[in-house]
Amino acid sequence: MIEKRTVCQIVEEWLEGKDYFLVEVTVSPDDKIVVEIDHAEGVWIEDCVDLSRFIESKLNREEEDYELEVGSAGIGQPFKVLQQYRIHIGCDVEVLTKEGRKLIGVLKDADEDKFVVSVQKKKKVEGSKRPKVEEEDEAFAYDQIKYTKYLISFK
Repeated sequence: MIEKRTVCQIVEEWLEGKDYFLVEVTVSPDDKIVVEIDHAEGVWIEDCVDLSRFIESKLNREEEDYELEVGSAGIGQPFKVLQQYRIHIGCDVEVLTKEGRKLIGVLKDADEDKFVVSVQKKKKVEGSKRPKVEEEDEAFAYDQIKYTKYLISFK
């Protein structure tokens, strides 16, 4: 069986000096290898092909047959690594907490421990008939959420 660690090392070698970053590598028991990469400005198919060929040049099909799939971390897929949070600062995101609360807001900040989303909340103002909409920042530790993903908008 091909080791995930081996594939990660090969991918990291290809990534050196590039603005791409590794999102995830999975290797199934039957040696299906899936590599997901990302980039702040999107992933080009030519680069996926280049990475695929690079990986193939480092693995020996004579020793172990494998299936290889190289692609981008899908645009509507949940974030898996910190860099994905960082490149989406200022963008609309959807967050689902482990308690089942779903909210939509603007990703304001992200570090190793937590991320901050600015959400709009309706607040009752005394003496007013209608609630007022205010922005409020909410911070989340990564272990408090089920997912965060980029919110695609067609406005």
